[in-house]
Amino acid sequence: MAKTKVKALVIGAKDSKEKDKLVTLFTLEQGKLFVYFRGVKGEKAKLKEAKELFTFAEYVLEEGKYGNIVVEANIIDSFSQLRRDLDKYYEACSILDVLNKTSKESNPFVFIQALKALKAICYEDSPKNYALIKFLILVFENSGYTLNFDTCSGCKSKLTGKKYLNVEYGEIVCANCKQLTSIEISPVVLSALKIFKQTPFEKLKSVKIGGGGEQKALNLLIENFEWRFGCKFFTA
Repeated sequence: MAKTKVKALVIGAKDSKEKDKLVTLFTLEQGKLFVYFRGVKGEKAKLKEAKELFTFAEYVLEEGKYGNIVVEANIIDSFSQLRRDLDKYYEACSILDVLNKTSKESNPFVFIQALKALKAICYEDSPKNYALIKFLILVFENSGYTLNFDTCSGCKSKLTGKKYLNVEYGEIVCANCKQLTSIEISPVVLSALKIFKQTPFEKLKSVKIGGGGEQKALNLLIENFEWRFGCKFFTA
């Protein structure tokens, strides 16, 4: 039988028969794949750890009658700490949910950014939801919805005074171009978004946001996400 090797993150899993798992992989090479893990529910199962949520590994897949079966796995990073801290777990789950809902095809850029986000949450102790906010901004940019803080996307004039996010188009506009689908961006949220946009994942720990700007920025991005992709955003 034909075999394929892929690098992938486990982004979802559900039971299949008594001892099997149907797992969703987000792969570097092929995008989202559904694969079977056979007999992995026992304590001594060879591939038990490789099926766990958040696991980043190199998987060897074999074509079966009903789909791809994982026959080998070389774990690169299990991100196991994410499963032991509730706040980290839910933030990481939001990252995976974004991948599930937006990334059917191969997207190396998003794949790499997802790994960076998980590392920031797991090992670098970035403040709660900072990595998620950064990741959402990058996902929007990758989809063609870059947040431009300098020029109105409508009239192309320099942005001064009040600024708005037109969630229908995912772009920032001035007061003259705002529509019913536009949400005012407060100065504290605007400042937070600018900081998150320019700060690498590995430096998020040093970022200081005041006035609850991070949560307000996240709320705005979530609303933008739900408009962009037509689905509910996962939050704990």
